[in-house]
This record gives sequence, structure tokens and C-alpha cells, in this order.
Amino acid sequence: MIKVLFICHGNICRSPMAEYVMKDMVKSAGREAEFVIASAATSREEIGNPVYPPARRKLAEHGIRCDGHAARQLTARDAEEYDLLIGMDQANLRNMKRICAAHPEKCRLLLDYAGRAGAEVADPWYTRDFEATWRDVESGCRGLLEALSSPK
Repeated sequence: MIKVLFICHGNICRSPMAEYVMKDMVKSAGREAEFVIASAATSREEIGNPVYPPARRKLAEHGIRCDGHAARQLTARDAEEYDLLIGMDQANLRNMKRICAAHPEKCRLLLDYAGRAGAEVADPWYTRDFEATWRDVESGCRGLLEALSSPK
């Protein structure tokens, strides 16, 4: 079982987009039983909130549902339970490593898996460009699934 947790600032845009895109990809590959996929926030600002409506609409454009999502905060225990903690930007990565100090080796950036080491997923909360975020998330998740499918 491969356990992946996607993380962004509020857990209402980028990280849930990555969570549901990745779930869709593993389902399409017939590999749902091999994965546990979830998402979380580094902040407490949006705890309990659903996916932000424009992010939900962008997922729906691609036939992906995100019903029942409720934002939650990353905890140190998540580093014990998950194999990979995947952040969306450098600020997320710093906060992830602070919160999960016992396991900094599990912390990565999503776009590292898209051949864009150190690059950040565009934050649509500020840019309002949900299409750019979709492209970043889709590319990162595709690369992550490929990396997790390669023999070790």
C-alpha cells in the first residue's frame, strides 16, 4: 500500500485538486487498492471547508468529483502514517518539514515529479488561473504515478 498526502496552504484548492486527480488516475489504471490518497493544509484557516468552488468546477470539467471533502491540517502523525508528503510550493515545503520534523525525507514538491525540480504549482487563490493550476497538478500527478510505478 502506497500512502500519499498532498499538502497546500489551506487544503481547498491545490492539494484537494491533486488528491482527486491522483485518485482518478489510479482508478483509471485499475490500481485503487494499491493506494491511500488524501490531502491536508499547513494552516488552520480553512479547516472544515469544502473544495473552493472554482477548483471544484475545474475538476468537474474533467469528470472528477470531490464531494465530501473537508479541509484539515497536517499533523506530525501524518508523517508516520504516509509514505510521501507532497507540497505545492516552497512555503508549503518549509512548513511541512517544520510540522513533520521527524521525517523531512518524506517531504517533496509535486512538480519535482514533472521534471520541474523546485518549481511551484500555481496558486489559483491569488492568480485566479485555475487552468494553469490544473495543468501543473495533472502533470505532477502523472509523473508521480509513473515514479511510483517504476521498479525500485
